[in-house]
Amino acid sequence: MTNGYVESMVQEAMQMIKNGVQTHKILTHLTKAAETIVGGDAASSILVLDKNGLLRNGASPKLPKDYLAAIDGLKPDANIGTCAAAAATGSMIVTLDFHADDKWAELRHLPLALGFLGAWSLPIKDPDGKVLGTFGTYLREKREPSQAEINGVQQLALAAAKALN
Repeated sequence: MTNGYVESMVQEAMQMIKNGVQTHKILTHLTKAAETIVGGDAASSILVLDKNGLLRNGASPKLPKDYLAAIDGLKPDANIGTCAAAAATGSMIVTLDFHADDKWAELRHLPLALGFLGAWSLPIKDPDGKVLGTFGTYLREKREPSQAEINGVQQLALAAAKALN
């Protein structure tokens, strides 16, 4: 995926913010852009920290409602999943294999039932470094994200932070 694609998706998101488009629609736009960047039938998800510090669905167009209900209200925790760990640590977290990662012991059945084998997540931060949520990507293969994928989703995460701020 070219930098031009990412730039155009970010510009569209910025225009949506300027036009007062609903936050959910902006976040959905960004998750769909991430899915295009990563390809391979990936599913992206933005989880947003609520006022109580719990992770809530911001936009996850390819994930079923029962999956989203099962993960709704997770607390940021460095030892749980990929997104909860990214929210807790403020760092990118990569899960190469749900079967082999202890952080997924209680939850691995959820993504595995959907055919996902691994995931990675970036924290969404405000300009002061406060975590606002996470930008997760589920994969149907066991692999690290490429540097181009990371760079692209980082740019989308910056746009998500502006939508959430």
